Amino acid sequence: MIPPKFDYHAPKSVAEAVALLGSLGSEAKLLAGGHSLLPMMKLRFAQPAHLVDLNGIADLRGICLDGDTVVIGAMTVENDLIASDLLRERVPLLGEAARLIADPQVRNRGTIGGDIAHGDPGNDHPALSLVLDAQFVLQGPNGRRTVAANGFFLGTYMTQLEESEVMVAIRVPSFAKGTGWAYEKLKRKTGDWATAGCAVVLRQSGGVVTHIRIGLTNLAQTALRAEEAEQCLLNQPFNEAAVKRAVAAAMAITDPAEDLRGDPEYKRAMAGVMVQRALNNAWARSA
Repeated sequence: MIPPKFDYHAPKSVAEAVALLGSLGSEAKLLAGGHSLLPMMKLRFAQPAHLVDLNGIADLRGICLDGDTVVIGAMTVENDLIASDLLRERVPLLGEAARLIADPQVRNRGTIGGDIAHGDPGNDHPALSLVLDAQFVLQGPNGRRTVAANGFFLGTYMTQLEESEVMVAIRVPSFAKGTGWAYEKLKRKTGDWATAGCAVVLRQSGGVVTHIRIGLTNLAQTALRAEEAEQCLLNQPFNEAAVKRAVAAAMAITDPAEDLRGDPEYKRAMAGVMVQRALNNAWARSA
């Protein structure tokens, strides 16, 4: 199908984009990579009267270091995450996980900020941002504010990002010594969303888990942080029994929807497999 008529706007700064959102109101939608919004427009599930294209704002791209925090512009594309030496040194999970997102063509256009701001539980960066203790920098008519990833995702396509705001950057603490990481994702074919996915970041000292984050992809109406599963491992020796308890706790909070990727029982079982694999792989890297 062909989308209905709309007006196109190409701001050159974040301030200009925010001003456009303020003047155009709820009839305006931001355009980043376009892989979610444009198909919805073609199917007429979304019918914005105005598109505000962020691709011309150079300040929204790039990866840099601010002290011990990695700062990623919201319009940075997935292939840039993969190619970044800084991420490979400081937060290797992001580049590794980006290789599992969609396909090379999509990764050349799809942006980290668009993936997060869309609020789709099938997207990968929401769960990744939860385990990375990321913070999001949002700019609106009253200036900038920073919000934590944990609590940002409210439901399917629902986040704390206001209609008048633009996501500017993602801030991620560098990995400390002894950090292990993994992202395990089951999908039917290249380019598909996850049937089930699990991201893990952990640290250990002397065989005991001193820090643990577990995030789940496409297993509920929003990305999940499995905090009860984390408690099964925190300050405990890492062993088969502890992993088994954590896997059961993570599976218990899932509420997957039935679709072509499987029924809820299958998805929940696959969630357990992904959690177990991610925990074991992260632990192996933490030594």
